Formats: sequence, structure tokens, C-alpha cells
Amino acid sequence: MVIRNSTFAAATLALGLAAPASAQGLLTEQRLSAALVNEALGAAVAACAASGYKVSAVVLDMDGVRQGALRGDGAGIHTMDSSFLKAYTAVTYREDTLTLEKNLKNGQMSVLQTKLPNVVVAGGAISIKVNGVAIGAIGVGGAPGGDKDTACAQAGLDKIKDRMK
Repeated sequence: MVIRNSTFAAATLALGLAAPASAQGLLTEQRLSAALVNEALGAAVAACAASGYKVSAVVLDMDGVRQGALRGDGAGIHTMDSSFLKAYTAVTYREDTLTLEKNLKNGQMSVLQTKLPNVVVAGGAISIKVNGVAIGAIGVGGAPGGDKDTACAQAGLDKIKDRMK
């Protein structure tokens, strides 16, 4: 009987050691590297600057934590806040904020859904997705209109999209 129990214990230990790390409570989450974040931010701010817009940009991970932020030359005091809030909204809903803004106007989204803390339904942020799974968002604030902020955010994402693997 002692041999059976020790054999069982050894087999259980071996199975436990062979289990994947995720079964042991470790999470594996995808995020952009610091280098890609900086490139995306620079490209977004530069795209707006080329059109004469003074903006700020921010990249958040799926926890809503800033991975990076860049205030463009001459960008207004509130552009850092607006770019964060837009990106936070895109992370919250895993959707581009221009789409959310259109859905709200068309009645496809409830006003109650916009009452969450830090949620601002205004164009300017794009959900960053890899293989259809959201891994973060890039938000831009400061251009004269959410469509223009969104275009600059898209320019930032376009700069790195081929290397998001």
C-alpha cells in the first residue's frame, strides 16, 4: 500500500510539472513593445503635424495602462487627457471610437453605456488588434474633429502593423 501511494504521488507530481504554465496561474498577454509604441506615437503625431494639427497621442494596453504618450509641439494642455480618454474608451469597448460615436448617434448604442468613468465617445482612437484580438488602443487628441484624430491614429498604426507579431 505504501508503494502504491508513493507511486501515485510521483505520478501526480510528474503530471503537475508537465502541465502548461497557464494551468499554474500564469497569464500570457500580448502587448506592443516599447519600440513599436514609440514608432506608432511618432507617426501619429507627425501625420497630424503634416496637416497643421497640434496633437498628442497615447497607446494603452488592455488593462488601460499607458504604454507610451507623446505630446506634439504646440499641442494644447488638454490633448494629453483627450488622447488618453479616447484610447481608454477604445480599450473598454474593443472598438474604434469613431464607430462608437456613429453608433451612439444612430441609436445603436445606449447613452447609459457612455456613463462609465473615463469613457468619452468621440472619434480619435483605434483599437489595436492582432488576429482579431484586441491588445490595446492608440488615441489622438487635438485635431479639429474626431475624424482627423482617427486618421492620425491610423497613420500611427499603419506604421507598425506589419511588425505586430
